[in-house]
Order: sequence, then C-alpha cells, then structure tokens
Amino acid sequence: MAKYVGAIDQGTTSSRFIVFDQAGSIVSVAQKEHQQIYRKPGYVEHDPIEIWRNTESVIAEALARKGLGPRDLAAIGITNQRETTLIWDRHTGTPLHNALVWQDTRVDSIVAEYARDGGHDRLRSKTGLPLTSYFSGLKLRWLLDNVPGARERAAAGDVLFGTIDTWLVWNLTGGQCHITDVTNASRTQLMDIRTLRWDDDILALFDIPDACLPTIVSSSDLYGEAVGLLAGVPIAGILGDQQAALVGQACFEQGEVKNTYGTGCFMLMNTGETPYASKHGLLTTVGYRFGEAKTVYALEGSIAIAGALVQWLRDNLGLIEQSTDIEPLARSVPDNGGVTIVPAFSGLYAPHWNAGARGLIGGLTRFANKGHIARAAIEATAFQTMEVLQAMTQDTGIAVKELRTDGGMVVNELLMQFQADILDVPVVRPKVIETTALGAAYAAGLATGIWGGTDDLVGNWAADKRWQPVMPENERRRLNAGWAKAVGRAVDWA
Repeated sequence: MAKYVGAIDQGTTSSRFIVFDQAGSIVSVAQKEHQQIYRKPGYVEHDPIEIWRNTESVIAEALARKGLGPRDLAAIGITNQRETTLIWDRHTGTPLHNALVWQDTRVDSIVAEYARDGGHDRLRSKTGLPLTSYFSGLKLRWLLDNVPGARERAAAGDVLFGTIDTWLVWNLTGGQCHITDVTNASRTQLMDIRTLRWDDDILALFDIPDACLPTIVSSSDLYGEAVGLLAGVPIAGILGDQQAALVGQACFEQGEVKNTYGTGCFMLMNTGETPYASKHGLLTTVGYRFGEAKTVYALEGSIAIAGALVQWLRDNLGLIEQSTDIEPLARSVPDNGGVTIVPAFSGLYAPHWNAGARGLIGGLTRFANKGHIARAAIEATAFQTMEVLQAMTQDTGIAVKELRTDGGMVVNELLMQFQADILDVPVVRPKVIETTALGAAYAAGLATGIWGGTDDLVGNWAADKRWQPVMPENERRRLNAGWAKAVGRAVDWA
C-alpha cells in the first residue's frame, strides 16, 4: 500500500512539491521560483505556463531525490496562492493572458464604480468580503472586458476561468476536471458562503457568464486521477493556502488561531460552523469542508506586505544581500531608534482596507542607521499582526490563548519574540513549519484513508519553540501609539 502523500504548494513566488509520511514529517521537497511581471504600476502578473512547467519540474525532482514514483503516493493535495486569476482556452489549454496576481490593483476604478452604489460592503452579507481589488471576481471581469473575444467565448463555454488550483487540476488531469474547492471559491466574491454556490445576482452584477466557472467541490474528496508524471494517483485535496495552513496547524477548535508569515501575512481564526460577520475590517471566509461534513468557517485578517518588505530592502534598496541578513542587522541595535515603517505599498488591507494608503518610513533622525531600519521592518509585520488579532477579539469576544505561527519568516526569532511582546500572547512555532503544504496533504489523506480523522492530525502536531511575552506594559503601549501615529500618516496618501 502506498504510504506517502504528496502536496503541490503553488505560492506567490515559487512552486513546491513536498512528500509527507503518515506522521506529517517531510520525506522529500523540491522548489522553484517563477517570474514576477510588473508591466505598469499596480500590475502584478504571473505566466501560467511557467507555473505549470515549474510544478511538473518540482514533482519530478522531489520524487527522484528519494527514488519515489506514483506507486508510492496514496494521493496528492493542492494548495495555492488564492485570488490569482486566469482564463484559458478549453480546447487547447492555452492561457489567453497572464494570470492577474492577488496583489494586482488594476481594477481599483471598477471597485470604486461598484462601491458608489451601496458602499464597499454591499456584497459582504453574501460573500463575507468587502469590495476591493483583492478578490478574483473583478479580475475576471477585467480579463473578459480587455482580452479580445474572451467574453463571447466564455459565454459559449469555450474559455474557462480558474484560480491557480483550478489551473493545476485541469493540467494534472489532462483537461478532464474543471473544479475549485469551497475555500478558493469563497475568495472570488462570486460564491454565497452559506449555500456554497455561485450567486446568480452577483454574476449578473459583475457581468460574468456562468459557463466559464468551475464546479465547486469540497476541500477533501476524490476528484479524479492524475495523468503524466503522477499517472493514476488520486487528486483528493484542495485548499487555498491560508486555509491549508489552518488545517496544517490542526486548528480544528473554535477560537484557535494561526498566522502565516510569507510574502504577505495572513491570520485565520476557526469560528466553527457559523460564519461571523466582521464589524472590524476582517474577512468572513470558508475555513474548510471535508467531504460531506458541515462547513467550518473562519475570520481572516490579510496583510499585503510582510516578507515582501524584507525583499524590498534587499532588492530595491540594497540594504541586505539576502533575506536572512535582516535579523543579524536588526540585532545590531537595541531598539528601532524611533524609526517606524508602514509598508503600505499597495494600500493597507485588514483592518483598515484603505486603498489610498502608501508606504512610509517615519521618525528618522541623523541617529538612525540601517540597523534601525531593519528592526523597524521586522516590527512592521508584528504591528500589523497585532491590529488583526485585536480585530478578531473584538468581533468574536474570544480571548486568544496562543498564536500558532508558520511560513518563511518564523525562522526569525527576533520577530517571534517581538510578536509575543506586542501581542502579550504566547507565540508558538510548530516542528513542521511547512504547514500550508501539510494541510493540503492532510486534506488528500483524509479522503483516501491515510488518516482516520482530525484527531489523528491533532496528534501529529507538536511545538518546536514557544515565546512568552516579556515586554513591560508601558513600553507596549508606547510602541503601539507610535505605530498608530504612523498609520494615521500613511492612510489616504494617494
């Protein structure tokens, strides 16, 4: 019997394939970056063909490293950057345009047009989401309006829409499956999060033909079998990346919270079987749905720029040579020297949702040096996370007992300690920090009997390190006040 589960983790900057064993430990991994395409200010695109080729490449590499083949895999799961939007020809599989990445803001004017009639929250009761450029629906509208012939062909069913999960499943199955799971569908702003169906009224409002839309499925189920490199292996799990991390962190109880520190920062709280309507700038989203079980919902706070700020210091300013240099540079000074960075490069997401915000570095004096800037950059991620956690507590009345963390930035122990200090809540890093891929593997393994239920997944979870808050309360208040002042300067800049 095959004893491993594979996970495709298709992220904003790279694609990975990770093989896990039954204990949730990594057996093999391969990763490959793809190009970020910036054609105009606010435009962020990916080449879908490059993403698919890279996915094939990392699958082959990860299997070869351990001498594995399709026979060794009981199933594969997929997790993906959410909201990133593409359309392709049903008959040839050829994309009609580069994918519009979740960070892309080209539809800001369309957002403003819809918000004039009913405000930014006019669709929140059905979708759990405010009107912003973040989500897939208006990106699809832009593609249909701007790619010659796309709208007519989409209405005829000859052009298909998908987020990256849909694109990968389509290619893995040789064009046999056009599906998306409930978590990805909940990020399009086209699905009613209670009925889990495409909403006809919203489709009419956005002028989107339903013939181009994928079938909505559960996050854990048998969807079809792969062809090619993984021939015969069941595809059995799909979760948007942040929901996958929620599952990988075994946050199956109401009130449990995880935060993923990657290009952006994404915090999710399991809110159980009832969707909470946020009054403090958070998103109501589908957490997961396993098979025919009841849907579990989550509150989410999305932060656009976290690790991307470190990349900006590296690539745009040349302040560091590689991302890992940020921590030793920040440790070269005892504090931020009065410097605060608000990384609002594409506006501010939760809880502000201010598209006109722009990045700033405040509090500069002749005393400030690159160590202070590095430290302020690390602290910016923690401050943004603090705002989101406060909003979750206000929305739900649930006092958070600990914050489970994952993603590339959690190796930065200065960040983890400052996060615990500024939250006044313990911060925990798990032994397996690749929780996004692990969640996708868990979803696939649940559908194929590798794991018997969520109790098995809870049993696999273990802490690697825990940080306790040690900052005096008066210092915490002083720093939070400085952050609030800086944000006040950054909002409505544009």
